[in-house]
Amino acid sequence: MPSLQVRELPDNIYHLLQKKALAENRSLAQEAISILAKGLNTSTSNKSRRAALLQEIEKKSLPETAKHFNPVELIREDRKR
Repeated sequence: MPSLQVRELPDNIYHLLQKKALAENRSLAQEAISILAKGLNTSTSNKSRRAALLQEIEKKSLPETAKHFNPVELIREDRKR
C-alpha cells in the first residue's frame, strides 16, 4: 500500500487532526485517510469499495439478457431434465 509524507504541516492543522482523531478513536493516519477520502468523495470502507467493484464487473461481464435470469429458477429447470 502506498504511503504519503506531508512536510511542513502547519501546527494548527496538526493539532486539529490530532483532536479529531482522538474524538473518533482513530490514529492520526486513519483520521487523515478518512478526511482525504471525504474530500475526494470516495469511501475508505472495504465493504463499499468491494460492492462498487462487483457492480462494475457485473456490468462489464454479463450480457444484458443474463441479468434477468433468476439462478434459482435455472437450477430448478435443470433438475427437472
